[in-house]
Amino acid sequence: MGVFVTGVRPRWSDMDAFGHVNHANTVTLLEEARIELLFTEAARHGVKELAEGMVVAKLVVEYLAPIVFTGESVLVEMSVRELKSASLTLDYVVRGSREADSPVVVRAETLMAPYNVTTARPRRLTEAERDFLAGWRAGGNGA
Repeated sequence: MGVFVTGVRPRWSDMDAFGHVNHANTVTLLEEARIELLFTEAARHGVKELAEGMVVAKLVVEYLAPIVFTGESVLVEMSVRELKSASLTLDYVVRGSREADSPVVVRAETLMAPYNVTTARPRRLTEAERDFLAGWRAGGNGA
């Protein structure tokens, strides 16, 4: 499967008055996971352009259960659902603990657009970026 899996660790300060990680901090956890794929993993594969500029054009978050601070990481699984010449859609599944069989607590998606920060304009994905991202398409092998 073309699923990138990483752990992110909620912080005690991420909790709200009701004892669970609030929306803004959940979005930050998604961002931290996304950075692992689009910046760290991409660079490991020789694709460094993604780290030079990506913007979130759309964000959808569906909460199935609260994320509760335990001091441990939660598991985030990501895959590329849609890959176009100047955008991609990432799907996320967040599990309530680091265990692969733990309950899903959040499903999310982000529409991402590559962005040239120098010209302050969107840009097209390069062939290398497309090849890297295609490996993480749902049903791909991540290679």
